[in-house]
Amino acid sequence: MSEKTFLVEIGTEELPPKALRSLAESFAANFTAELDNAGLAHGNVEWFAAPRRLALKVANLAESQPDREVEKRGPAIAQAFDAEGKPSKAAEGWARGCGITVDQAERLKTDKGEWLLYRAHVKGESTEALVPNMVATSLAKLPIPKLMRWGASDVHFVRPVHTVTLLLGDKVIPATILGIQSDRVIRGHRFMGEPEFTIDNADQYPQILLERGKVIADYEARKAKIKADAEEAARKIGGNADLSESLLEEVASLVEWPVVLTAKFEEKFLAVPAEALVYTMKGDQKYFPVYDNAGKLLPNFIFVANIESKDPTQIISGNEKVVRPRLADAEFFFNTDRKKRLEDHLPRLQTVLFQQQLGTLRDKTDRIQALAGWIAGQIGADVNHATRAGL
Repeated sequence: MSEKTFLVEIGTEELPPKALRSLAESFAANFTAELDNAGLAHGNVEWFAAPRRLALKVANLAESQPDREVEKRGPAIAQAFDAEGKPSKAAEGWARGCGITVDQAERLKTDKGEWLLYRAHVKGESTEALVPNMVATSLAKLPIPKLMRWGASDVHFVRPVHTVTLLLGDKVIPATILGIQSDRVIRGHRFMGEPEFTIDNADQYPQILLERGKVIADYEARKAKIKADAEEAARKIGGNADLSESLLEEVASLVEWPVVLTAKFEEKFLAVPAEALVYTMKGDQKYFPVYDNAGKLLPNFIFVANIESKDPTQIISGNEKVVRPRLADAEFFFNTDRKKRLEDHLPRLQTVLFQQQLGTLRDKTDRIQALAGWIAGQIGADVNHATRAGL
């Protein structure tokens, strides 16, 4: 039985970055299960994911299911015929389900009795006929909390779909999936490489997308590149980048062609607690903070662009302008909070009702303070520290 490489790529608008990995992994797991359930022999199943595409590549996929022998045992002879030798309703129903008449059934004799038997040689279906429904089923089972509908159709998916590529070797498998007719067309980077091109053979993926489309479809390769380039960028300025796994995953899901750049912010902002600055850089801007060897935050950050610019200084300048007001806000609120001690806010709790029968928030605070002090006394802890913490 001949084997070929199979490729499916679903070209979409920008997919949710925090869900990209799970979508791709689920797609691969679902499709692998479909292949196994159908009895289609196959090799390794690779998944690819980028902001505007989900893809699977299956090595050594059989071109059809294997032929198989089918046996279905029917009713016992005693129940299959009446006293006159006419087929019973049970026998006729069983035969009808097998697509034969009772007269065409064989007989199976064992030590325990004799039964009607249906035997057939079933020719395996072609992969080309099976795959479209398997892909559609796999996509329908993806963990998508909210579906979108676009245009005038009733098609639903996580994001609008623009292309569907289905190749078995060098042949396009005809199908309509998510409202799109399958083809061999692939879209490249929005601003780099070829915006659209054709792929001749499934084996060319993902290399052809890298070379002609300027898209690194391999999620892990893209993530590894970001990590390595960010570490090198931090080393060049004498620091260490905070490359948390969750942020690395999110950034890798936001770019198709990662370009790591280094920028800076005004040193005056370092007077603000580092936690506030880092929260803004990582949470809002998806930047990687940089620390010195002693663990002190440096006035620099590393970010990832999605394009190779002829003038990267413009991109750097733009990101510095964007982050400045956010850091200024953090500075403002920090300085505002410092104008009063926490204790100075206690009287205001007296003006806020906690619950009609339980008094104000100040009453609640006093109860917590007293309870904390009592517990501390019972366990031998510092009562003063406990009551202070209860405020």
